[in-house]
Amino acid sequence: MNRDDEPVFKRSKWGTNRYEYNPRNPIGLALIVITLVFGATMLILMANRAGPFKPAPDPKPWSPPAYDYSWPPPSSSPQGR
Repeated sequence: MNRDDEPVFKRSKWGTNRYEYNPRNPIGLALIVITLVFGATMLILMANRAGPFKPAPDPKPWSPPAYDYSWPPPSSSPQGR
């Protein structure tokens, strides 16, 4: 049988409206290989927490703002009385 006559997708035996890659078609076989390589790469990246799964860098530790005011505030001090 000529492999070029095979469709890229074929109806799945698991359901009525499901389709799957056809390994008898060269494009379908390439799509299967690409899908497996992509899935394995993403799992490895997730396991190593690398690439898009790398955690954000820790921000600077919090410190209180600089003390730049005196006590009592100017609004509560007597104003020339």
